[in-house]
Amino acid sequence: MGTNQQRREAAKRKLERQLARRAERAKRRKIIGIGVAAGVVIIAAGLVVVLTGQDDDSEGAATAQGGRDSCQYQKGGEAAKDVDPPKDTDPPAQGTVDAHIDSSAGPIDLTLDRKQAPCTVNSFVSLAEQGYFNDTTCHRISTEGLKMLQCGDPTGTGSGGPGYTFADEVDQNTTYPRGTVAMANSGPNTNGSQFFLVFGDAQLPPQYTAFGTISEKGLQTIDDIAKAGHDGSLDPSPGGGKPNKEVRFREVSVSA
Repeated sequence: MGTNQQRREAAKRKLERQLARRAERAKRRKIIGIGVAAGVVIIAAGLVVVLTGQDDDSEGAATAQGGRDSCQYQKGGEAAKDVDPPKDTDPPAQGTVDAHIDSSAGPIDLTLDRKQAPCTVNSFVSLAEQGYFNDTTCHRISTEGLKMLQCGDPTGTGSGGPGYTFADEVDQNTTYPRGTVAMANSGPNTNGSQFFLVFGDAQLPPQYTAFGTISEKGLQTIDDIAKAGHDGSLDPSPGGGKPNKEVRFREVSVSA
């Protein structure tokens, strides 16, 4: 049997290997996040995978809505755009934040709910204030079954994120009616920067953090984008494709 020092060094090496594997998996993942049918569907390493169990990358993440202590933004993958994690890990859990998206397809105004998802709103505000969403495109729209527009990836591929992840803020009562803003993910507690805008009532399980609503004018903009259709590049699963009408965010600004 080895000495205590040897056991500690062996445990340290094992932990380092685990962290390296997690970082590599996070780098490869495409955060498609939402399929057209029930279940969580992602694309990883070119394959379509249905996640049926807990993802081990959630270890040590912030607790979910209803029992959180402070927000934890953990390093995960490479940042698609140079950005820092939020400095505030104990943000307000009351009130709303207005977000204005100046897009090439028209204005999209959002109301973000701190009470519903304080850590998520905190991250979105931080990213917006750092210009992370500026000059980015929405890479996916689904117009049948699940009706949503997915954005928030500077690479425009569905694989980009901010270089950190944080926990889900959901409960059994979370729903996704028309006008919902929610986070895309690649499994439990893997939120980053990608989000989706729901323009038709979505029958999804409560596995995606809903953190705000879309204005009526914003929904009109998204309806017009949906009418132009998509290229079908993600059919049949997870569904949809790149919008035929480009949706480029010129600027995303926020105000409390």
